[in-house]
Amino acid sequence: MTMSNPYQAYQQNSVNTASPGELTLMLYNGCLKFIGIAKKAIEENNIPVKNENIQKAQNIIHELMVTLNMEVEISKQMMPLYDFARTKLIEANVKNSIESLEEAETIITEFRDTWKEVLKLNRQKSFSKGGAV
Repeated sequence: MTMSNPYQAYQQNSVNTASPGELTLMLYNGCLKFIGIAKKAIEENNIPVKNENIQKAQNIIHELMVTLNMEVEISKQMMPLYDFARTKLIEANVKNSIESLEEAETIITEFRDTWKEVLKLNRQKSFSKGGAV
């Protein structure tokens, strides 16, 4: 069975072939995308679109939270930040607060940018050892 939309097929293939690290980056990017859509929806007073996209962002943060390995020290430091971002998303949804969305966005952007750097450094390390990515 072939997909009628080549972009959809490309996206599906990207997810299916991504490494765990790349999937995490996709989650961060998706969360930021949904926050951006929700901000625009608040500005346009489009409550259903705001609610739908904030919930999508919350679901991503929830997924990031449940996949943390709490035996690792950095996870213990990340959890409260994820929880704060999730709380800000709830607040943004209840109060139609762009400011709360921006607070969550700032945290997720920091995580995303740090994660991108980690992936980059790991790739460089793999290439310098002659390994595959």
